[in-house]
Amino acid sequence: MYKHFIRPILFRFNAETAHNITMGALEILKHIPLAKQITRLIFCRDTPELSREVFGRVFPNPVGLAGGLDKNGEHYNDLANFGFGFVEIGSLTPEPQPGNPKPRLFRVVKDRAIINRMGINNKGVKNAIEHLKKEKPGVIVAANISKNTSSMNEEASRDYETAFALLYDFVDMFVINISCPNVVGLAKLQDVSFLSDIMDKLLGLRMYFDEYRPVLVKVSPDIPPQQLDEIIDYVLMSGVDGIVAGNTTRSREGLSISQEKIDAIGNGGMSGAPLFEKNLKLVKYIHDKTGGNLPIIGVGGIMSPRQAKEMLDAGASLVEIYSGFIYEGPSLVKRILKYLQKSAKKN
Repeated sequence: MYKHFIRPILFRFNAETAHNITMGALEILKHIPLAKQITRLIFCRDTPELSREVFGRVFPNPVGLAGGLDKNGEHYNDLANFGFGFVEIGSLTPEPQPGNPKPRLFRVVKDRAIINRMGINNKGVKNAIEHLKKEKPGVIVAANISKNTSSMNEEASRDYETAFALLYDFVDMFVINISCPNVVGLAKLQDVSFLSDIMDKLLGLRMYFDEYRPVLVKVSPDIPPQQLDEIIDYVLMSGVDGIVAGNTTRSREGLSISQEKIDAIGNGGMSGAPLFEKNLKLVKYIHDKTGGNLPIIGVGGIMSPRQAKEMLDAGASLVEIYSGFIYEGPSLVKRILKYLQKSAKKN
């Protein structure tokens, strides 16, 4: 139904408008009697054998929603109704920001890819907290946090500390976004000197809270090997709980459209099917480099149940989807879980 009816309608609109329509539809569903129960009946799957403990948290299943869809932390429970084991909200910044000029979100339907230069548009941390207070999460929520675009890199740690401290009591874990390619200078925070300044302060701040919240670093698939090795070494000795591998890519490798069309879209991070092999290798590299001792969330280009299993087999403890949810529809989560169940029974 999704591919033959809903998706063709949504794809008649530009990508950002379609996103807003989808978020609006989720808001409407909240007010329709039995909508939640029916949605869960259709899309959720009971998979007790797939539950796993990672970061000291018990995840009902290993499939999560990547950051970027629920930008403002307004629909985590609605999205959980589609079967996700956890939902990543954000990226969230201390202060609201409009992001980059439109148009800034593009589909490459032929290649099942999405290119965005959104610029971390969001309503700010305090807006998300109001939603989290109003509607208690019924799912594990990971808060993806970043600095405001207007803040210089030398001042970045202050932004991360502010977002971290404000959100701490309302979410289950944190993803520190230092690798988004759509904010000028943000990817430079992957330099271990910048990264350690940010993370050391967050890890120190965590000690003042009663509850322990896992803190993960999100890295880019475009990162040079030497720099990645430095991050891995830092993570292993610092107390950072894990790595999200990875973010979107500046590369256009894997696209079959003409260079003219690529140039017309312009800058932005690419997600979707062309990214899968690149991020699969990233996950495997980190897993092998750490001897399997560091939890990894594998994300990027997972468009099928088989690819989700490949990512887990490569060393990911958990996986996240985003573009696959857009192109394949909300049933993808259930299909992945069914496939993983069957694979587990065979083994």
